[in-house]
Amino acid sequence: MNNTTSDIVLSSVYAGNIDYYSSLITSKSAIIDIHEFFRKQSYRNRCVIAGANGPLNLIVPIQRGSGKTKVKDIKIDHSQNWKKIHWKSLESAYRTSPYFEYYEHLFYPVYNEDKLKFLVDLNDKMAEIILSCLQFEKTIHKSNHYLSTVIGLSDYRQKIHPKQPSLDFSTGVKYIQVFEDKLGFFPNLSVLDLVFNEGPNAIVLLKGI
Repeated sequence: MNNTTSDIVLSSVYAGNIDYYSSLITSKSAIIDIHEFFRKQSYRNRCVIAGANGPLNLIVPIQRGSGKTKVKDIKIDHSQNWKKIHWKSLESAYRTSPYFEYYEHLFYPVYNEDKLKFLVDLNDKMAEIILSCLQFEKTIHKSNHYLSTVIGLSDYRQKIHPKQPSLDFSTGVKYIQVFEDKLGFFPNLSVLDLVFNEGPNAIVLLKGI
């Protein structure tokens, strides 16, 4: 069970995983550090879903700058057809899931109408929609400077990372996935996988009740 009540600091991420949303939901308060430097191959611009052939990375392309760039200044590269690819991937993975049709109207504009300039705006929009699906209200603060020291905060900025082991949050979060009979269960995927498969029950699993 998740009994976290501490204040936490997180990175801005694209459709974060089970660890991310469990830590967010069970925290007393949360700060998103948008002044940290962007790190490649992190969840800041990617998520992992369960595709028909196994885990599938959905990566938001970004405009490459010279040197280090703060997350708040990262721009999305719309010259690439990433939105169409992501939407088709989500449809292919979850069209037969129990709740995709129930929530798809919320996500459709992100991939077919909106053209957000900055990555943080996209990440904020996705978080807003996801929390709406979860029927969970949470005040999330953004940093106004880089949080080099986090005294009194639980720091998950580098702990929630594709190359790091899963945290205790995702342990025991088990549910039926679309292709589980064929491929087995994949833990700690994007929370989208949980939402589309579990619907209203997703929040219960994230809270560890």
